[in-house]
Amino acid sequence: MSKQRILIQLDSDKHASVFDGVVAVDSGVDHLFQYSQVSVDDVEGLVHGAMFTRGPQDLHQTAVFVGGSDVATGEALAEAATNCFFGPMRVSVMMDSNGANTTAAAAVLAAAREMNLNGVEALVLAGTGPVGLRAGRLLATQGARVKLGSRSLERAQQAAAAIQSQVDGSEVQGVATATGEETLLAAKDAEVIIAAGAAGIQLISKSVWEQCEQLKVLIDLNAVPPLGIEGVDVMDKAKADGQQILYGAIGVGGTKMKIHKAAIASLFESNEQVLDAEEIYSIGESLES
Repeated sequence: MSKQRILIQLDSDKHASVFDGVVAVDSGVDHLFQYSQVSVDDVEGLVHGAMFTRGPQDLHQTAVFVGGSDVATGEALAEAATNCFFGPMRVSVMMDSNGANTTAAAAVLAAAREMNLNGVEALVLAGTGPVGLRAGRLLATQGARVKLGSRSLERAQQAAAAIQSQVDGSEVQGVATATGEETLLAAKDAEVIIAAGAAGIQLISKSVWEQCEQLKVLIDLNAVPPLGIEGVDVMDKAKADGQQILYGAIGVGGTKMKIHKAAIASLFESNEQVLDAEEIYSIGESLES
């Protein structure tokens, strides 16, 4: 009798995410074990339960998903999970706290549909946040020259340095975008702009981005008015507006959902996978082909 697929959801919030649970079921998981308010100290016992109840030949039928709204905590939980493994005793792990990895992957894939990203000038607004950081990192891995925008120049520069240390040969610069004048200066040569800010905060006005003569693609990941990019509608999906192509949050969301489901399903192909931003982006690329 073949083993059934078990997904163990480790969530740092008070209640384990219903959204992530529904996606797991829709991805073909047979049994979903949800744990909430998980701390790093809890991980070893939970993951050992996943590792030691099935033989090595069946461990690919068990996997761990790390979620919750706090991405930094999610990263720590995922690291704690992988630190439990030794030899063949391991299960696959996916980290997507706050949807940061799947959202960033979907945004960069949207840009990649419209142009070859190698050598492209890209600006990520709110580039020091969890989605913005990952979008910047993914753009850098595709060869784009990336600017990370933030109200704090110091935070932007620190984030840029972090990506450069992670992506060999990358060109990443931190820039201040606290005012319209600073944002225009940061965006003036951009061919791609991704806005990855918090809900309800406008990051760039239409009057600013209309002055960017090289601009070809605008992607806004905020679905709550006022939107992050003025002039982009939440439903836009490859909408032509003059020389620009526009994507809104829901326009990107369909791709995000496809990536999320495919990534969950792929966890059960082997017991050796660790899915972070780059691995999840690769899964998204495979869906595009």
